[in-house]
Amino acid sequence: MAPHPFDGDSMARGLCAYVDASPSPFHACAQAAQRLEAAGFSLLAETDVFPTGAGRHYLVRGGSLVAWSTETATGPATSFRVVGAHTDSPNLRIKPQPDLTRAGWQLLGVEVYGGPLFNSWLDRDLGLSGRVAVRGAHGTETRLVNIDEPVLRVAQLAPHLDRGANEGLTLNPQQHLTPLWGVSTEPGDFRGYIGAAVGVDGADVLSWDVMAHDLQPSRLIGRDLDLIAAPRLDNLATSYAGVQALIDVVGPPDVSGAGSGSAAASALASPHRSASASRPAIPVLVLFDHEEVGSQSERGAMSTLLPTVLERIVISAGGGREEFHRALAGTIVASADMAHATHPNYPEKHEPQHQIAINGGPVLKTNVKLRYATDSVGSAAFITACEQADVPLQHFVSRNDLPCGSTVGPMTAALTGATTVDCGAPMLSMHSARELCGAKDPAMYAGALAAFLAPTTSRI
Repeated sequence: MAPHPFDGDSMARGLCAYVDASPSPFHACAQAAQRLEAAGFSLLAETDVFPTGAGRHYLVRGGSLVAWSTETATGPATSFRVVGAHTDSPNLRIKPQPDLTRAGWQLLGVEVYGGPLFNSWLDRDLGLSGRVAVRGAHGTETRLVNIDEPVLRVAQLAPHLDRGANEGLTLNPQQHLTPLWGVSTEPGDFRGYIGAAVGVDGADVLSWDVMAHDLQPSRLIGRDLDLIAAPRLDNLATSYAGVQALIDVVGPPDVSGAGSGSAAASALASPHRSASASRPAIPVLVLFDHEEVGSQSERGAMSTLLPTVLERIVISAGGGREEFHRALAGTIVASADMAHATHPNYPEKHEPQHQIAINGGPVLKTNVKLRYATDSVGSAAFITACEQADVPLQHFVSRNDLPCGSTVGPMTAALTGATTVDCGAPMLSMHSARELCGAKDPAMYAGALAAFLAPTTSRI
């Protein structure tokens, strides 16, 4: 049993850098793409024909990304090992007609996205980021925007004017979460402002997917710097770990000119794969958008994005529907999302027999109501991966008297028919504007996901 190859300090600092460079799902995909291209992956447009030879590829659909390597495929019916995560986080998103004034202030109308902790967005320096659709020379173009300056603030009411604030703060999302961004009785010009940020006249801005983000940088904190405080850890911590795991599994890009055979041998020589493995799989990473709002979109986990890509991989290898369904029958998916660590100030909120520790290793998540997709077969696959990576494993179950959250797992299982297991890494302050995880966990998490993508034993 070989330990996982990821350095703890490098992974912790790498996660901080990835999160800070990814204020929106679109930026998260762009950052993932940069790392994948450095590892020899090439971008495919969905309108292109998929290559027939062995290789490393990825595609991007808005705030979602799918990456895979066919270098170890043994035929068109080769099954898949899939790690699925999501790129979006709860936040405040700018409305189509956002400019308004009130009491001598310029404000910006926002809509609540997902289920954020409202109070965590109060009195923070906020920037703007996302995607803008503009008129271009040859039609509509989309451009990324990242205004990493403190342009917005949601101001909290002073306790002198709300004597009960510390007993129970109640915030109306329509009335109390509107950020201010200037002092004037005249409305601001958001269209012109965002147009200038992407290099066009305001009249050429057609629409936007723009959101507020917290400007405080990600940091290692704590007495021994063994914690990470950062925004969007749910679920960029998994997106980062998944990208690093896939890159580790495929190994360095083949620059020898020897072709796919050399690349395949390199992948088989990965520390997570045995040359005697009887059923090699195609490793796949999928980063979905829109998980926080139900995943029902053209690029969410409830879409045809993943099944379509998997089918096209089979077709490009010369297979048809029969081979596609054979491949799915042997496929296992790890739905990877963050998990609740046991909170020291609220231990009664946690199942007493399933305590979860920060820096305690990956978490296997189970719910018999199928809010998580885990069953015994999927559990065995992830347990085996953790054993192969030599990382500890924790088990999460919700209390019977508290509802359980959900993930992309159940819908991915339903759409593909593949065995699916839900897993994650422990954290506190989930859905806060600033969250907390352990500095040692990213390396262990990536190690487990890498071992899952490239098992050293035959598939269950």
